Amino acid sequence: MAERVNNFPPLPRFAPRFLKPCFYQNVEEEIPPPHRQLVRRVYNLWILYSATLCVNVVSCIAWWAGGGSGVNFGLSLLWLILFSPCSYTCWADSSFNFMAFFFVCFLQCVLVIIQAVGISGWGACGWIATVMFFSYNVGSAVVMLFSALLFSLVAVLMVLALYRVHRLYRGGGAACSAPRRSGAAGRGRAPPPARRASTPSPSAGPACPSTPPPCPATRRAGPGDVMP
Repeated sequence: MAERVNNFPPLPRFAPRFLKPCFYQNVEEEIPPPHRQLVRRVYNLWILYSATLCVNVVSCIAWWAGGGSGVNFGLSLLWLILFSPCSYTCWADSSFNFMAFFFVCFLQCVLVIIQAVGISGWGACGWIATVMFFSYNVGSAVVMLFSALLFSLVAVLMVLALYRVHRLYRGGGAACSAPRRSGAAGRGRAPPPARRASTPSPSAGPACPSTPPPCPATRRAGPGDVMP
């Protein structure tokens, strides 16, 4: 089997040699066909979230230039450096465990909702900060509006992704729990003695039941036969 070579994130050809991809990613190889579309959508959602964090940095610069606090710019830069790689790592590592994915993605969704709300001092140009800043600097507020719209879009898409994965989890759990329950019930219930005696062995082939009338004779009785 060929050795897997890390291929994500893709790096340009002019990148230094000491910079190498960190992960191996191949949806066609690692994901079953029924789930590939959902995995691609979640991956595109991560790209959109990372782009939103970049736009938020630009919006916080406009916020700072229009008279806002520089703390928001520092926090927005921290969110970009911290959440872009961490969200991909957590989502990719937890994709093999539904409960872990629910926990990680749910916390991420709550954070994005807070960023969309736009509490001042959180390093996010959400709706509250944007609407309030229109009275101070219209130009900066218009730039901040793009960040608020993107955060809202990402929050809605994260809720939809959680719903889709939850439906997949419940559907798979219901399909697997029924055979598991029936198998456990079959193992816990012993067959009746009459049925157990008449059940043929898999290697012995078909046999006549013990209670019905005797089969008609098709050959002469031999010395080894036991007569009734």
